[in-house]
Amino acid sequence: MTIKYDSNGLVPAIIQDATTKNVLMLGYMNAESYEKTIETKKVTFFSRSKQRLWTKGEESGNFLNLVDIKNDCDNDSLLIQVNPVGPTCHTGTDTCWKEENKSNYGFFSTLEDVIAERVANKDTKKSYVASLFAKGINKVAQKVGEEAVETVIEAMDNNDELFLYESADLLFHYLMLLQAKGFTLKDIEKELIGRHK
Repeated sequence: MTIKYDSNGLVPAIIQDATTKNVLMLGYMNAESYEKTIETKKVTFFSRSKQRLWTKGEESGNFLNLVDIKNDCDNDSLLIQVNPVGPTCHTGTDTCWKEENKSNYGFFSTLEDVIAERVANKDTKKSYVASLFAKGINKVAQKVGEEAVETVIEAMDNNDELFLYESADLLFHYLMLLQAKGFTLKDIEKELIGRHK
């Protein structure tokens, strides 16, 4: 791999969780720390404050286990994908931006949060979600079945708009059923990853 180090012999290294895709931290590497990272499979930086090589986790045990290293288009920065062991930041947070390192499925994660919030508030007069949960697991499951049948019916017709509408209803109610059973999309992802291997 061709790496263009700066005038101090360093290259920025962006650290990303290989699973969640969240950015965990930014560090700097020199040629020696890059080689040690490749050799040990544990991310090693050049510490500018300590002026020495520093393997993340050498004191805390919170290692960054190497998965992959990519170079950017100019060969002057690295994207390093890792499997982190414990929190990444020295302050004890998951990331150096004080964010929780959890899976994010875009708007689907937002929907999961909204469902959880409405279930917790239990305002059955204002919330469809709360009112359906109040009727119990059987009603939630029944609604998923109804939406699945409607989706199948629309799939056999030629109206793409109605098919997408029913598909959205199905997915929304399925997210509710997952939570009613105590699961999230993360659990489904884990199951599918296990099958893929």
